[in-house]
Amino acid sequence: MAETFPRAEALALLTGLIARAVVSLPRPLLGLLFGEPPPPARGLDPEAWALARLSAMVNRPAGDVPLELGRRVFEVRSRPLSVRPAPAVATEDRVLPGQAGDLRARLYVPSNVPDPSPLLLYFHGGGWVRGSIATHDASCRMLAQLAGVRLLSVDYRMAPEHPFPAAADDAQAAYAHVASNPGEYGADPARLALGGDSAGGNLAAVTALALRGGDLPQPAFQLLVYPACDLVGKRPSVATFSTGYFLTEANMDWYKDQYVPDRDRRGDPRVSPLLADDLAGLPPAYVATALADPLRDEGDEYAERLLAAGVPVAHQVHPLIHGFLNMTAGRSSREAIAQIAGALRQGLAFR
Repeated sequence: MAETFPRAEALALLTGLIARAVVSLPRPLLGLLFGEPPPPARGLDPEAWALARLSAMVNRPAGDVPLELGRRVFEVRSRPLSVRPAPAVATEDRVLPGQAGDLRARLYVPSNVPDPSPLLLYFHGGGWVRGSIATHDASCRMLAQLAGVRLLSVDYRMAPEHPFPAAADDAQAAYAHVASNPGEYGADPARLALGGDSAGGNLAAVTALALRGGDLPQPAFQLLVYPACDLVGKRPSVATFSTGYFLTEANMDWYKDQYVPDRDRRGDPRVSPLLADDLAGLPPAYVATALADPLRDEGDEYAERLLAAGVPVAHQVHPLIHGFLNMTAGRSSREAIAQIAGALRQGLAFR
């Protein structure tokens, strides 16, 4: 293993650098180099299609890579694509009480934000197995700066060492701590939001469900970016984009097996919020999905069900692939993040 790590890290860094160089090319040139996407992905941004083609060349099945090596490769490969924005955002590393021990967190405070201000409690993606505050640092900085809100990015216990309900318990404990101590974070207690991408979007959604009707101050907003909403069923987008678009069906299946190895528990709404009987009374939401993503349909359906339950919802399908939030080197990803940040700013402005 000691010999495998340096080689794998070097390859991951190289592929990340190549991807960064590719997305810096003009869109017309990308079209010439990579051609048009197939009909199911028609309308995909040329940068996203180029990244999809590159990922198909280098990605390995998640189950074929040793756990710690997979986590390290995920982090190293993401660095060149996760470019920090120019605007200054002050950061402070914190420690929060979790369900079974301390949780690492990082507070982002834009230079122009008032005190107190709205605060977004954010959970990173990575299939409940990978990812961290570090892998999502650039995108969290951008969201905080562009939305004009404080952002608290929280690490949680990950699978397979800590399967469900560990991550969900930690997410709920983090919110309970912040909601009970808003002054420690410069937060307006009436404008606390929950957010996350992919597995983190799942944790944000299930936390909102768990808090509904409880004694704690209710979240004012949900920011759900290509969230995993149903770990039981598979909708058509899973088959349509099963391979060749960064996140694969096989890898998603592996993530599910690590997070909830007991399949009988996957229908629990704290695992699959889309399977909750009733979504009424949840906070207003912005749901962002990606055009060429196995998780697209379940995210779209969750937005539709929220709307049908009387929850104010804005929903946007971005012409990108899964994981775009972390690809801040690309113009298309920065454009999408700006739109997401605008929705967050607007969603918290009038609470």
